[in-house]
Formats: sequence, structure tokens, C-alpha cells
Amino acid sequence: MTRHALNDEEVTLLRKEIELLMIERQRLLQVAGAAAVLVANLDTETLPQEQDTIDAAEVLAESLNALPDETLKDALDAVQAVPDPRGQAEAEAQAHARNSLD
Repeated sequence: MTRHALNDEEVTLLRKEIELLMIERQRLLQVAGAAAVLVANLDTETLPQEQDTIDAAEVLAESLNALPDETLKDALDAVQAVPDPRGQAEAEAQAHARNSLD
């Protein structure tokens, strides 16, 4: 096999791998977007008081918060989620109220 033919095969394999990675990224963005919508809509007052549930919700929220803004935006776009400015304002007010009580 010639050097040129080997390079063509390598390029083809790399192209296929990149395509697979792009598909996987899109699926992961959909999962992250759905998780972000779930967390945004959670009512902490009605969240089960089981410690395992609370811990899982905290890990999920922290993981979402650790995403770069652009990635989180891509994730929300992947699930066609539209942020609710009123809901965001309410959540920020609740967080501020909790922080001032601490």
C-alpha cells in the first residue's frame, strides 16, 4: 500500500470519528439541556427530603453551573428551551432571600 493510500484511509477514518463525536456531542447537549430545564423548573419546596435525592440534585445543578455559558446555551438550544425571564427573576430573588437569611 502506498503512503498516499494510507493517508487517504487515515483521513477517512478521522472524518468518520469526527462525525461520530459530533453526533455524540449533540446527544450530550440534549441531555444537558433537558437536565437544565428540569433543574430550572424544580420547586425545592416539593423536592423529596431524601438525602440521596438532594445530593443528586445538587450534583446535577453544580455540573450544569460548571458548564461554560456558550455550552449551556447550546444545550438549551438543543432542546429548544427558551429561558423564562420571569422565572429567572423569581429564582434569583429566592436565592437572594435564602442567602440573606444565612
